[in-house]
Amino acid sequence: MFKKLSAMLFVIAAILTFSPLVSADQHGMKKDIVDVAAENGSFTTLVAAVKAAGLVDTLKSKGPFTVFAPTDAAFAKLPAGTVDMLLKPENKDKLVAILTYHVVAAKVMAADVVKLDSADTVQGGKVMIMVKDGKVMINNAQVVTADVKASNGVIHVIDTVLMPK
Repeated sequence: MFKKLSAMLFVIAAILTFSPLVSADQHGMKKDIVDVAAENGSFTTLVAAVKAAGLVDTLKSKGPFTVFAPTDAAFAKLPAGTVDMLLKPENKDKLVAILTYHVVAAKVMAADVVKLDSADTVQGGKVMIMVKDGKVMINNAQVVTADVKASNGVIHVIDTVLMPK
């Protein structure tokens, strides 16, 4: 009971703390996942990878999607040369597999994520979800910002790149 209450308090605190990250255009309409990520400034590597993989149109489509979005710092934790290797045209299939492993084909808000123990990804694999020491974990990645809303889904910012098995 305490763990669930602790997890819910963490989620509520994260929502309240990071709600200014929600992006809106000049007409008050929310932007799509790609636009929100591109404008944030912490996802330049992710946005470059999405472009190199040819997934921009997909992630700009109606959705809904949940994206576990690794920050630039998360990509920097990969072994040296990994990102450059993945961005090469001959590695597009591998890049697509990694990126689609970060996407769930549904809008799953933080309050729902903490009730799950796994989620099926667009890539076809499963990510494991758990609350550990009051922190929401997706596989070995910690959710550092939850519920960044977009017109076609939601972004949960993570601190580690997820790798499909």
